Amino acid sequence: MNLSVVARNIGIALLSNAVFMFLGVIVSIAYGFDSSFSPLLLSGVITLIAGLFPLVFVGKSNNINAKEGFTIVVFAWILSCLFGMLPYVLWGGEFTLINAWYESVSGYTTCGGTILSDVESLPKGLLFWRSSTHFLGGLGIVVFMLLVLPSVSSFSKRLKDVETSSLSQENYRFRTKQTIYVMFSVYFGITIAETLCLMLAGMDFFNAINHAFSTVATGGFSTLNDSVKGFDSVLIEYIILFFMLLSGLHFGLIYSSVTTRSLKIFKSPVVKYYIACVLIFSVVITVNLLAAGVETNWGEAMSHSLFQVVSVSTSTGFATSEISVWPNFAMLLMLFLMIQGACSGSTTGGVKADRFLIFFKSIKAQLKKYVHPNAVMPVKVGKHTVDYDLVSSVNLFILFYFLILFAGTLVLTLLGVGMEEAVSSVISNTGNVGVAFGDVGSFGNYGYFPAAAKFVLALLMLIGRFEIFSFIVIFVIYKWR
Repeated sequence: MNLSVVARNIGIALLSNAVFMFLGVIVSIAYGFDSSFSPLLLSGVITLIAGLFPLVFVGKSNNINAKEGFTIVVFAWILSCLFGMLPYVLWGGEFTLINAWYESVSGYTTCGGTILSDVESLPKGLLFWRSSTHFLGGLGIVVFMLLVLPSVSSFSKRLKDVETSSLSQENYRFRTKQTIYVMFSVYFGITIAETLCLMLAGMDFFNAINHAFSTVATGGFSTLNDSVKGFDSVLIEYIILFFMLLSGLHFGLIYSSVTTRSLKIFKSPVVKYYIACVLIFSVVITVNLLAAGVETNWGEAMSHSLFQVVSVSTSTGFATSEISVWPNFAMLLMLFLMIQGACSGSTTGGVKADRFLIFFKSIKAQLKKYVHPNAVMPVKVGKHTVDYDLVSSVNLFILFYFLILFAGTLVLTLLGVGMEEAVSSVISNTGNVGVAFGDVGSFGNYGYFPAAAKFVLALLMLIGRFEIFSFIVIFVIYKWR
């Protein structure tokens, strides 16, 4: 393995982080040199030096193999999380080392879980940095890096293939550099559009850009303790709801629909399945909330249900109501949505709706096979026949995902976390959702969890963000020939 090429490209990833740290410094200056000025400035300088060092002393190389690709991606993420915790540690407050690590990983993986009991006590510069980690992590630190890498040779393609799952690449009918351009265009386009819409709805620029960063990354960090509910505006809620739903769609399909001015995106069977899940679950939960007496007004029940269903299914985690007080039936449906997630090719977490659709289709095909043993029963999603290897891979992934959820829950209960919190927080953090049940509900936090439990949850966030296999491969990579 060529460690020099690995170090050089991890350095480029760190420079992306330094840029946003210095933007946080500018925000701090704009708000009267608040208490985040020195922590952000010092963190930015340290990260800048660490990023520049390999660029200065290591020669440029465009050749990269699979080992180096996996190593660059995994360690670019891990080191970004480590350097990303510097502003928190230097600022102090509730940020012990483990708390800073959890908050940093939660930001970059767009989980959105927090250890903070009082978000509003943070200075503006630190709030901006916190949202920036969402923005960097949503599209992918490595994807930011790929924008400045050469499109010639296999270098960019190798990193792009490691960073993005095979499912998400399905609807990107472009070459590598074009794919990066498409992802950036949609990502920045949604961010700018939402920022403007929120400002027109009465939100100031600072809150608008922070919530746009969190929405497009489907992260969930808010500048208020009461999340979106704190703005007490139905218009703002529905603007954020719309952009959460949009951010859960495949970016390649969004780009194609906009550039061709067509409704091509709604012809996708995955999109149809995703939208159907949102609508059906919202209606069912609304009825359940009214029947259980949790809500008494049909309009409010539907509004709260729809917002939380979209928020959870896209793994965003914004809140307008406390889901921990919902009936058990509604909470179980929310757990399923946490596990499933939205469409591949988006910034969302979880297993992904694509995989669940293929899984259900494979069950249907297998049941038909039992009735007609000699018949050939291909798995079809729309008009597309799914390759047998992909079906096997999807089913293996889902099985592996549930094993990780079970193992994580076992560890957390062993560490003294209550059953309700353990189950829901493991599902939530692995799916990069953030919100859970019990004391870590919509407006709760993970601050009271044991340090070891926070470390385990941070590890699960990374595993979920890497979609399991990319993270595991790094531990056996040196055995490859």
